[in-house]
Amino acid sequence: MDKIYKPWINAYDENCKDTISYFEGSYSAMVGDAASKYPNVIAYEFMGKKVKYKDFKKEIYEASLALTYLGIRQGDKVTIAMPNSPMGVIIFYALNKIGAIANMIHPLSSQGEYEFYLNFSKSVALLCLDQFYGKVKAIRNNCPNLKYVIVASIKDGLPSYMKIPYALTLGRKIQKIDKNENIIRYKDLISSSKKVGGMIFPKVSSDDVAAILYSGGTTGTTKGILLTNKNFNALSSQILEFVKSYRVGDVFLAVMPIFHGFGLGIAIHTMFSQGGHVVLVPRFTPDSYAKLIKKSHPNFIAGVPSLYEAMLRTDSMQKADLSSLKGIFSGGDSLSIELKKKLDKFLKEHNSKVTVKEGYGMTECVTASCITPTRLEKEGSIGIPLPDMIYRICKPGTDEELPFNVQGEICIAGPTVMKGYLDNEEETKQTLIKHRDGLTYIHSGDIGYMDEDGYIYFVQRLKRMIVSNGYNIYPSQLENIIDKNEYVHMSCVIGVKDPIKVQKVKAFIMLKKGIEPSEKIKKEIFEYLKKYIAKYSMPYDIEFRETLPTTLVGKVAYRKLEEEEEAKQK
Repeated sequence: MDKIYKPWINAYDENCKDTISYFEGSYSAMVGDAASKYPNVIAYEFMGKKVKYKDFKKEIYEASLALTYLGIRQGDKVTIAMPNSPMGVIIFYALNKIGAIANMIHPLSSQGEYEFYLNFSKSVALLCLDQFYGKVKAIRNNCPNLKYVIVASIKDGLPSYMKIPYALTLGRKIQKIDKNENIIRYKDLISSSKKVGGMIFPKVSSDDVAAILYSGGTTGTTKGILLTNKNFNALSSQILEFVKSYRVGDVFLAVMPIFHGFGLGIAIHTMFSQGGHVVLVPRFTPDSYAKLIKKSHPNFIAGVPSLYEAMLRTDSMQKADLSSLKGIFSGGDSLSIELKKKLDKFLKEHNSKVTVKEGYGMTECVTASCITPTRLEKEGSIGIPLPDMIYRICKPGTDEELPFNVQGEICIAGPTVMKGYLDNEEETKQTLIKHRDGLTYIHSGDIGYMDEDGYIYFVQRLKRMIVSNGYNIYPSQLENIIDKNEYVHMSCVIGVKDPIKVQKVKAFIMLKKGIEPSEKIKKEIFEYLKKYIAKYSMPYDIEFRETLPTTLVGKVAYRKLEEEEEAKQK
């Protein structure tokens, strides 16, 4: 620990601790403690409805009684397929209170994905929105473990004055569910809590698996990541130690989804466990996001780079006052140097006193484990490890530590490291490896390096590396160069199969607003690239796109572009 963390501790804050005492117990108990300390602070806000911590605690308690009455028991897995909403959050904590495990998936998952996640996790129950019940109905008979389907409506979380207008507008577009369907309405589930006089809740330990998140969908086989109570609680304490400007009641605009480690770990649990005010955003559009920022005056926002890229292009953001911001964080994908510069400039022009902080992490350790420090930023660096997190740069696939400034595989140890992968011992053994220092490290599969001051630099994911004529080419490095061009708004670089070179480089480019694609523009970009890119790394072609495809969590879906090119070659 002395070797890894303390040499640059002052990059965070002169009062930052090098080790932290962590909450012992479940993550629902940690939120319960916050509710006892700050009963009259606003816990969450949803579509204008504000709920205090004392009432949030009561909602979780009632839901836990109702789930027990339904038949959910300790160790049972329950799938939550919900947007950011009170219903999804309440059930997430209520399951934890009774020792059940929350299996978090995207509500927009396809019919086949619903079936996969339900069967893979052996879920006994599912919470979903009424508008997506049709998908569940189609596959329900294919899920032998699924006993209960709980159906919620956005209306269930709205303030009273909005329920009728919702039913007459957006609610009318949702296909009605037949009264004879074997489902449990969310409101009826909660009402059933009155049938339970009281109960003794099971003992839940810090090391118990509490939630399952998923990763690998865009790079390989989907894996269920087993995360413990300690993983979530440790992250909360680490973030609080890092963000010294945080105060109880600070407002966090929660746009990152609850099925994603970034959204669930930071926007939801970190804030709820520390007495924060969470504005739950169920659906993102650049315009609605801009309106929310101007209306709620958040102290903290977090998102993926594509969210901020969209924000910069939104006309309604141009007059926004961002003076309330204490922190703005980017994660989930690599933030290019050029986009960071554009965003920092935008923030300054709109009265913000903070710059964007980039984070790096993996769902295998909930989310971020390395963040740009408050002081002493370094261009291109993803920052330094959070307290108690240890980073080593090793020769890929080994525990052989490499010297400073030498590229290797990023390996991570610390209290947020997952327990393993669900029903996948082989993959767990390949990813969680005990090093000669006695600690167990996640082998990330990402390439990076560490400088003499302990700052980490992300280079590229191993699986995304392009190999052309024996040369290793890292797409994110090329994207940084392309994005600096005066015509370019955003780019994505992929490798295309080639019979001679193995792979050749192709660039997809979104041009800036007002610039029309043409052969002249393409030629000028090529001439620019020749100045900054080695010949072996030069794209053989540039394709202009009005938009670039994104994954369900907003990352640029380079795999989709790769699949399109592969299809062309068949």
